[in-house]
Amino acid sequence: MKSFLARSLAVFSLLVAATGCVVYEPMPTGGGPAATFDRAWNATLGAFQDQGVNVGVADRATGVIDGRKGNITVKARLVTQADSRIRVEINAGGTLSEDPGLPDRVSRAYDARMGRY
Repeated sequence: MKSFLARSLAVFSLLVAATGCVVYEPMPTGGGPAATFDRAWNATLGAFQDQGVNVGVADRATGVIDGRKGNITVKARLVTQADSRIRVEINAGGTLSEDPGLPDRVSRAYDARMGRY
């Protein structure tokens, strides 16, 4: 009987203690639009470097990165959309026959740096 009372008291105590707990929905931890833009900007610059593209212009204020590898030009444009997501456009021009896979490799390097596989 004493064991039963002790267990009952322990269960009752746990139930009373649990009623005082409040659980809130977790806050998003993205750091906001500026942090998201910074992350995309740094990933884009890193992707250019990963693929040997020499950056000539990196204008963060306009979201434009221009680079060159041989006779191939690579341009990235980062745009903050109305919903605060960042759209990254990567285009290549020039003599693509020198390295036809370059645009795809830059894009994959960007995805890898953003944690997308």
